[in-house]
Amino acid sequence: MHHEHHLRSSDTIRDIVIGMSDGLTVPFALAAGLSGAVNSSSIIITAGIAEIVAGSIAMGLGGFLAGKTEADHYASELQREYDEVARVPEQEKTEVKEVFAGFGLSPQLQNEVADEMAKDTDKWVDFMMRYELGLEKPEANRASQSALTIGLSYIAGGIIPLSPYFFIAESGVALYYSCAVTVLCLFVFGYFKSKVTGQAPFSGAIKVVVIGALAAAAAFVVAKLINGK
Repeated sequence: MHHEHHLRSSDTIRDIVIGMSDGLTVPFALAAGLSGAVNSSSIIITAGIAEIVAGSIAMGLGGFLAGKTEADHYASELQREYDEVARVPEQEKTEVKEVFAGFGLSPQLQNEVADEMAKDTDKWVDFMMRYELGLEKPEANRASQSALTIGLSYIAGGIIPLSPYFFIAESGVALYYSCAVTVLCLFVFGYFKSKVTGQAPFSGAIKVVVIGALAAAAAFVVAKLINGK
């Protein structure tokens, strides 16, 4: 028996990727930059926690607004389609025929399908939303779920590069452990992210590690230059 494997809950996975990738990268770069300027881990912890709180709220709010905008846009287009099938049904039938013409159906079948579809307004409008406008109905409470997922993923990612500073008082030493832990987590995260999304896992993991490392290195060098060390 043939079993098809398809990616499900892609929106949730996307939100986790957005939150986790930024959570790992931004606090890591901040901690590295501060480590190049100060010797006290307590200062870095304070700044890091403040950044994680602010970042998770900002990212979560961004996810909420994006989800709300998507839902509002869908509702607006849905109402417009209902209005159009009521006012200009023949024009909407023509658009249905054009869709099936693109699938290679004969003119006779196009007419039959359009006439049959016009008997059920809800299914007709749903078809137009999907195949004319390319819009899928958003999940219920999508905006809130997106905000929560992104925000929590950001916090989870941000705690990782900051964790060594809780146990090591000297920031320079803590930075080495932070780099090791974060690079490892970036690799694992990039590997599974690429695997889930159907990309080459190893190369995807390397890309994620390189991006995170470059961000941290840039922050560290800038801090060193500013402080003249």
